[in-house]
Amino acid sequence: MKLLFEISRDGHGCDLLPPLDVPEVALPEKERRTSPPALPQLSETELDRHYTRLAKRTFGVNSGFYPLGSCTMKYNPRISEEMAALPGFTDIHPLQPAHTVQGCMAVFAETGKALCGITGMDAVTFQPAAGAHGELAGVLLIKAYHASRGDAKRTKILIPDAAHGTNPASAAMAGFTVVNIPSNACGCVDVEKLRAAAGDDTAGLMLTNPNTLGLFDENILEITEIVHKAGGLNYYDGANLNAVMGIVRPGDMGFDIVHLNIHKTFSTPHGGGGPGSGPVGCKAFLRDFLPVFQVVETDDGYRFTNPPATVGSLKAFYGHFLVIVRALTYIRTLGAEGIRDAAVQAVLNANYMRGKLSEYFDLACDRPCMHEFVLTLHKIREATGVTALDVAKALLENGIHPPTMYFPLIVHEALMIEPTETESKDTMDEAIAVFKKIRDLIRTDPEQLRRMPLTTPVRRPDEVGAARNPRLKFTEK
Repeated sequence: MKLLFEISRDGHGCDLLPPLDVPEVALPEKERRTSPPALPQLSETELDRHYTRLAKRTFGVNSGFYPLGSCTMKYNPRISEEMAALPGFTDIHPLQPAHTVQGCMAVFAETGKALCGITGMDAVTFQPAAGAHGELAGVLLIKAYHASRGDAKRTKILIPDAAHGTNPASAAMAGFTVVNIPSNACGCVDVEKLRAAAGDDTAGLMLTNPNTLGLFDENILEITEIVHKAGGLNYYDGANLNAVMGIVRPGDMGFDIVHLNIHKTFSTPHGGGGPGSGPVGCKAFLRDFLPVFQVVETDDGYRFTNPPATVGSLKAFYGHFLVIVRALTYIRTLGAEGIRDAAVQAVLNANYMRGKLSEYFDLACDRPCMHEFVLTLHKIREATGVTALDVAKALLENGIHPPTMYFPLIVHEALMIEPTETESKDTMDEAIAVFKKIRDLIRTDPEQLRRMPLTTPVRRPDEVGAARNPRLKFTEK
């Protein structure tokens, strides 16, 4: 498919602007370009056809099965999009006086109450722009808490080796030393190794539960107690909240801080580089350290305030507001029962597929999962040379978006599958049949499998080369 620059022809144009009806003001000479920008020249029809062709090639949750593990690529209700498009939400400006945006401030307040109820926290900030940004906010709360008590020796954050890679990165950015805690075969925390690592230099623990193998850590209460007894705080990475929302709360597991990827769990289309939102909740004793711009309700309405010992501003203004509108719409539409049912259905679907696919592929851990599960093709690769990447490419050939590959890192040749709560049994049965077909092909003709996909617009690009030497600028050949 040609680029816009390749379609471009001198003299083609698409002038849709009305005649100027205000006085023309020229830029100062020093701010003007010395040459026109190198932009493609296209007619309206050419432009429309180009993006229509692109749209037809796009694969999303509205196109087919999209079992991308650890990312919750689920259906996002249209009503959430409609609410986020209301002029009262889209036509505001962050510099408006608070009394002119009371409805928007009510969205912050109501969503905060809902998320605190779901997570078992007492206060929340919406400033973080996405999940990893929320992680940074969380560890900054840990740092501020210990500093407020004059406890400067607590310089270490404990993180399981099965954690999301952003966890150690966030801890390091906040100035902590990361201590890697080994996991057992199922990716759960090795309790004795944790006990040995926790001490008077422990600032806190960062943990995902369910973990990155999609398994609930049965020792979670003991784990959080070990950290608390050492004087540290427990931070909950909410990436996998999709499996337990409405059923169990991180605050009841012993966590003091939680971040949520509400752009995944609560209804914003996730992927494609769009806006995220990573609100952070905390227990009451950490409330005073939260980032700036807390919404409080007074007798005269809502207003913004800054916590007395705030860690400061993490982002301009108040966060990605329309993502919060979508989240509130999702929560209000489903209600408490619906939120719980979504988690239950996600767990049911994942265990159904896990049970069926275990007949054809090895499981990384053979026990009931939560919302996702992990296959390992390690033995298949040793016997046939077929890799997880080969299976992913074969799924593309069969009209299915591949699952997450090679994650978590503690599982060799990993495929992480998350069907989500919205897929029907019929869809999952069709996907299972495709997996079986691929397994049969591995036995009978692995060479053909390694050539797939055969019919997609893009087959097997040099992904390593593209990552290391990206072409970011169009140049004529």
